[in-house]
Amino acid sequence: MILASDLGNPEGPVLLPDGSWLLVEMRPDRGWVTHLSADGRTRRVLAKTGRPNGLARAEDGGIWIAESLTRALVRLGADGTCMEICTKCQGEPFLFPNDLAFGPDGAIYMTDSGIPWPEWSARRAEYQRLTFDGRVYRIDPRTMEVTKLDQGIPFTNGIAFGRDSALYVNATVSGLVYRYAWEDGKVGKREEFADVVDRGQSDGLRGPDGMKFGSDGRLYVTVAGQQEVRVVDRNGGTERRIALHGPRPTNLAFGPGGTRKIYVTEQGLGQFEVHDVETDGLPLYG
Repeated sequence: MILASDLGNPEGPVLLPDGSWLLVEMRPDRGWVTHLSADGRTRRVLAKTGRPNGLARAEDGGIWIAESLTRALVRLGADGTCMEICTKCQGEPFLFPNDLAFGPDGAIYMTDSGIPWPEWSARRAEYQRLTFDGRVYRIDPRTMEVTKLDQGIPFTNGIAFGRDSALYVNATVSGLVYRYAWEDGKVGKREEFADVVDRGQSDGLRGPDGMKFGSDGRLYVTVAGQQEVRVVDRNGGTERRIALHGPRPTNLAFGPGGTRKIYVTEQGLGQFEVHDVETDGLPLYG
């Protein structure tokens, strides 16, 4: 089912308590955060920020935005006003804020793809020759202290916490999902967890984008260029592939509890797809 169409490069779907949705539209002529009704029939623009990429909802209802064009972490208030919270870590500017997730410690964890958006947009076809310094950051929402947890990743993208409290991050160019164990309240070292790319194909860039965990412990990963959501088991193996209508999925979120559905943003056709799955989503940290 297609819940909504005519979306401008949608990303970052967030389910709200009333069953409606927030998502971003990254297309240059839009660059806004959109509210979508539960039935997909009505929509309204909440804020225009530039090129919003990832969204995360805090426990207090505030919305946090990874803004890739102005290279900032932005907070969207209930009245629609935006406040730029931080743009750098210890004097080092962000390059491409991409996706967000709250952790078990209440902090915001953010991926930075490691290349400025204008350069990536202009030279995407040369991705094999580009240099990336993809990063993972932790931001304390109370003190706004920013800590760099990792770097040197080839286009850091999706981010999610699992049932084991470990942090999972993927990299579009490498095609890999990485795992960081949660050790004594902190993120551990990076280790390879899963490969979601069909290595036998050589028709351009294909790789993971946004991802979320089901309550059954399986990881659902959108794979751009492969027109699918890859379902990864707890050992990192591929368990299932969910074929999509559009070729370039960007992210997903689970529907309301009991519905057993995933909602997938797709930018090739500009739509919000709905697919049946075997589980509800793992509750997100707020």
